[in-house]
Amino acid sequence: MAMTMTGEIPLEASREVVWTKLNDPEVLKACIPGCEELNVVGENEFEAVAVNKIGPVKAKFKGKVQLTDIDPPNGYKISGQGDGGIAGFAKGGATVSLSDHEGGTMLKYDVEAQIGGKLAQLGQRLINGAAKKMADDFFARFAEAVKAG
Repeated sequence: MAMTMTGEIPLEASREVVWTKLNDPEVLKACIPGCEELNVVGENEFEAVAVNKIGPVKAKFKGKVQLTDIDPPNGYKISGQGDGGIAGFAKGGATVSLSDHEGGTMLKYDVEAQIGGKLAQLGQRLINGAAKKMADDFFARFAEAVKAG
């Protein structure tokens, strides 16, 4: 099952500040819903563990995340895949771009993801709703992290 999401969030900080936060593993770990671990394993490469509940299925995903097409302080592509054991798998990527916006920076994202296994059997509407909530939660937390300095 495939899905796409796009959105934009105005942030009250310079592009340089937003860029720094987007590349800080501690900030990302605090912002990713359900993230228990986010460890740097190489240049622009992380291993992550996150626990998420989607409808009746709760899964612990373990996977790798990579940053590519890095263009500081304008954006990058983040991609990854996670294995949730019996619950299934998730893989995908997001293109994140930053541009000047009155009073700060506009962050735009374009996400493409695929899921399989038990999760895919839950139905498109439930999956899309859960994915949108996770994205909204991440960006709300990220906006707070940027505000906090």
